[in-house]
Amino acid sequence: MDYQNRVGSKKGSGGVAGTEETNQQRRERLRELLTSKIDIDNDPYVFRNHLGMLECRLCLTTHVSEGSYLTHTQGKKHHYNLLKRAELDKRRNASNTALNNDISLSNVPKKSFVKIGRPAYKVTKIRDPVTYQKGLRILITGP
Repeated sequence: MDYQNRVGSKKGSGGVAGTEETNQQRRERLRELLTSKIDIDNDPYVFRNHLGMLECRLCLTTHVSEGSYLTHTQGKKHHYNLLKRAELDKRRNASNTALNNDISLSNVPKKSFVKIGRPAYKVTKIRDPVTYQKGLRILITGP
């Protein structure tokens, strides 16, 4: 083989990496780094749609790969929406605690229901042997 036209490489080194290989390696390195910090399986906002793409339910964005989603979670839009969600939850909890102070579980009487069993039925297709007219026979049995 002729090695003289490879710029900046020595025999057996494999040559200089192109831009595609460099970008692919960088994305893989970023994905591994972010995956070690964030667990996608336990993230409540991630959803995989029918096309196999990831969706952020908080920000309503779609992402082609896990690396793209993980990069999104580090971004300004996602953090801003997390702050909005936290503020909204805080308001809801404050209003719920105000309502729960007036009504407690011990003040509400427990309802009791009489169990009557499960009704059962059986449907059979029938045909009159003389007129060949079709019909249904429904047999209902109770407990």
